[in-house]
Amino acid sequence: MGNQVTRLGEPMSNQVPATTQRTHKEIMIILSGLMTGMLLAALDQTIVSTALKSIVEDFNGLSHYTWVVTAYLLTSTASTPLYGKISDLYGRRPVFQFAIITFLIGSFAAGAAQSMTQLIIFRALQGLGAGGLMALTFVIIGDIVSPRDRGKYQGYFGGVWGLSSVAGPLLGGFFSDHQHIFGVTGWRWIFYINLPFGIAALIITTASLHIPKVKREHKIDYLGAFLLVTAVVSLLLGISVYGPQHGWTDSHTIVALAFALGLTGAFLLQESRATEPILPLTLFKNHTFSITSLLGFVIGAGMFGAIVMLPLYLQVVKGNTATTSGLKLIPFMIGIVSMSIFSGKQISKHGHYKRYPIIGLILMVIGIFMLSTLTENTPFWQLAIYAVLIGMGLGFSMQTIVIALQNAVDFKDMGVATSANTFFRSIGGTIGVAIFGTIYANRLAHYLPIAITNLQAKNPAALAGATPEKFAQLKENTKVLKSFTPELQASVQHAFVHSFHVVFLSAVPVVAIGLVFAFILREHPLRTGAAHHAAQQEAAGEAVG
Repeated sequence: MGNQVTRLGEPMSNQVPATTQRTHKEIMIILSGLMTGMLLAALDQTIVSTALKSIVEDFNGLSHYTWVVTAYLLTSTASTPLYGKISDLYGRRPVFQFAIITFLIGSFAAGAAQSMTQLIIFRALQGLGAGGLMALTFVIIGDIVSPRDRGKYQGYFGGVWGLSSVAGPLLGGFFSDHQHIFGVTGWRWIFYINLPFGIAALIITTASLHIPKVKREHKIDYLGAFLLVTAVVSLLLGISVYGPQHGWTDSHTIVALAFALGLTGAFLLQESRATEPILPLTLFKNHTFSITSLLGFVIGAGMFGAIVMLPLYLQVVKGNTATTSGLKLIPFMIGIVSMSIFSGKQISKHGHYKRYPIIGLILMVIGIFMLSTLTENTPFWQLAIYAVLIGMGLGFSMQTIVIALQNAVDFKDMGVATSANTFFRSIGGTIGVAIFGTIYANRLAHYLPIAITNLQAKNPAALAGATPEKFAQLKENTKVLKSFTPELQASVQHAFVHSFHVVFLSAVPVVAIGLVFAFILREHPLRTGAAHHAAQQEAAGEAVG
């Protein structure tokens, strides 16, 4: 190999660095840096929500309330597929570290923001970095660990997801409940706490993440990148902002969704003729890529669409604080972590993976269906069982489909294929939250007047002090419940419970569709360490040969 000369006139051995299979210890060191970066991105999706009230009160920015979350969501989702492609061209470590640095700059600036406008801009910058942290973590693992061995490590990433889902609301509530911490306004620590962890991730990846950079002739598809980003932004604006705020038939919503549809068509046309497409359409000819993309979308929609309602149920119906409701999601985390570890070890041991998404989605269907039986009097141990079932389902499914995907694509497409899967899951989650949120609001508007009318007919005195203004406020802020009589509180809570039932029942068929895709998924033998290493070397040779 060292004597072979490329058309560039250099020995191939000078262009393709030799790669060696890493030890478990080396992999764990790299994993610690990757998981720290991924935890930051996952945590920032949930930590801000419980502190938003304190933030908007500081800035008198209630009218821009949703944009603090939406700005982060827009840039993180839109940039995800771009990171995968760029890392395929320029190498993993520099692109991953660019994402960390961008996230840290955005975090520091958001913590120091002096107005809502500044905070929204810096949250968008944070999201730009988070898109790379989320996407490239799984890409890099795909580079350094073979599909057959990857199951041993997937439990760690399940743990990160579970931890962020619980720790986010807890930390957000803790910081926002304190007026000042070390002389700094409490909510600002939500962003400042990222700095030491991000710096640690930067140091670890600098010291340990040495993946050979393969030089490939390339031409960046700038038009494709622009069309993709604008299409995603238009879609998210339509389903996350204009639809919920103005209604789905409002002109703002229709125009945004029409733009998204038109830009998506233009993007697909551009990708079909681009020399170096951002998202090669040939990937969709790969059965595993197409099915895992659909699975990722459905899991995202079902998971976020249903689970986002649990804290609301605990706070509105059970009267729990934000911190307590976060603690009560720990069974959900236990389910994710335990089954991620179990299924991962079994995949590495036996080499079979198809059964786990099937088992996982069956558990999710059962768990979400059981959530539709919740009442005002349901004991916590029952809710914990349902949450564990859903968590177990996610633990079986989420990382397994990534292993299946990475086993089925060429090394040269590892980055773009893996980040595309993350992208489809994010889009699914966003659409799920929007749709189920709309169902919830619609059903509440239906059941609430009925509950009030029935109570008024039975006991008019129970409505004492309940003005139309308070009922209107109830849809936006449930704290007004405390000013109602006990009888009225019970009727209102019953209306909320009915609304939650419809949401959970609506999520069941969505997840069931995912179960169909899981059965369709074809199982291929997982590449072992030696085969994985050989494929990596072959891809490097093709890039410069």
